[in-house]
Amino acid sequence: MRESKTTTFLSWTIIAFFLLALLYPLINSFGVAFLEEGQFTLQHFQNVFQTGNIGQIFKNSLVIALSSALLSVFIAFLMAFAVNFTNMSPGLKRALSLLIMIPMLLPTITYGFTIIYSIGNQGLFTRLLNIDAPDFYGFKGLLLGYTIYTLPVTFLMINNGMSFIDKRFTLVSRLMGDKYFKRLWTTTLVPLLPSLGAAVIQAFFMAFTDYGIPSYIGGNYEVIATSLYNQMLGTIPNFNNGAVISLMMLLPSIISMAILHYLDKQSIEYDNFSDFRAKENKVRDLCFAILAILVVAFILMIFIPIFIVPFTESWPYNLSWTSKHLVSAFRDSTITKAFTNSVFISLLVAVIGTALAYLAAILTTRSKQPAFIKKAIDLMATISNTIPGMVLGLAFLLVINGTPLKSTFTIIIIANIIHYFSTPYLTLKSSLDKLSKSWETTAALMGDNFFQTVWRILTPNAVTALFEVMSYYFTNSMVTISAVVFLYSTRTILMTTKIQELQYYNKFNEVFILSIMLFLTNLIVRALFNYLSQRNQKKMEAH
Repeated sequence: MRESKTTTFLSWTIIAFFLLALLYPLINSFGVAFLEEGQFTLQHFQNVFQTGNIGQIFKNSLVIALSSALLSVFIAFLMAFAVNFTNMSPGLKRALSLLIMIPMLLPTITYGFTIIYSIGNQGLFTRLLNIDAPDFYGFKGLLLGYTIYTLPVTFLMINNGMSFIDKRFTLVSRLMGDKYFKRLWTTTLVPLLPSLGAAVIQAFFMAFTDYGIPSYIGGNYEVIATSLYNQMLGTIPNFNNGAVISLMMLLPSIISMAILHYLDKQSIEYDNFSDFRAKENKVRDLCFAILAILVVAFILMIFIPIFIVPFTESWPYNLSWTSKHLVSAFRDSTITKAFTNSVFISLLVAVIGTALAYLAAILTTRSKQPAFIKKAIDLMATISNTIPGMVLGLAFLLVINGTPLKSTFTIIIIANIIHYFSTPYLTLKSSLDKLSKSWETTAALMGDNFFQTVWRILTPNAVTALFEVMSYYFTNSMVTISAVVFLYSTRTILMTTKIQELQYYNKFNEVFILSIMLFLTNLIVRALFNYLSQRNQKKMEAH
């Protein structure tokens, strides 16, 4: 009885936290958009549509987000096919699968700089190849930037979908004499359609709501994320217009997440799997190997200037090697402050966020709480996944403006925990669901209570997932810009917001040095958690 009361209290505490920190700010945003002196009005919507070209901006966002999503999914499909349906060497497959993840270790606000400095006018590779570069400011640059940004995620989703396809159906289709494209459609594409659709929707959502890439490379092709930023941090901030634009950002996000939820239920499940080796075809393997290597090489090529430009005297006019920019950056106290702030916040987000997600997953998968409480927690996770970072940040700002919480570490930490809560929660929930339900009964017979069972039995078996979640929280907290762009101050400045500040002063050497610091920090943390996960798995297998 005491354990039931405790788990009930914890469940309601989590629900209350999300009601206060997620739903209340969102409801308040609606109030700011629809109310004027306590009276319902559409005046703010009229102001937004009459004073600017918001309709064209909204259309721009839809077009570029959908275009980049389709391109990203097409490339990701080819990459995943190369990994799953060819006989390329296992080492090459592992290397390609790892290297395609590199963009996830860098903030999107860096992407625009690297595109211009690699293949733009006076870019590293345009100079080396002595070619004229196209104008990447605008649609072309956004298309390239969004595609690179979403490619790791779409590859993970499609690769995961392909790994669960029973490859024996390919062999059966071949024995039945089906032609290649019919075999590809019936045994690969049809079972993969839910994953492909989900990948398109996820990539669309990411591109539509991102602020970092268009902040530098958008040019005259204005998108809704930059429009919201200009409304809130322009010469005269307009909270009402900002709330209206944030609701416009929210609508496609809600629709896309609803479709994503539907597609997730349409996935095809197989009873078992078998080892599969593709039919020998050296021409196919060579073509896919070349294609996959070119894709990864192009991504690496885009980011190479980060590691070269800040170590030259004056790019692109004086290419003599120098360390003066590095020394100057580390002498800048605001840069070191931004770095320590980011690491401090990301560590707390990783620890507190993982603890919250794990507790929520325990309560929804292993406790005897009523179904409506479990569904309420699931709903909070779904809502957090639906809200764009900028919309959440603005909602927080509208609530805390004029209070002691404004521009504090506390509000930034809460924003990051909520913004990234869904994936950690679902990861831990999936991990706990796979553990035998009989363990609690066995533990009870041995005299253990619910919390002892969680600590002694469930947690040791969920350590790998916990490490994965901590790594996810840390790296995303380090590179986010959308969720915190409205919440920081000079005292709580972060690496990504410092990069944005340096951009305005054209201090690109410092921008790249900060990007290197972010990249190396995330790489080290990822490697550390990967090592700890592997060590834990070996320990579990030994027992």
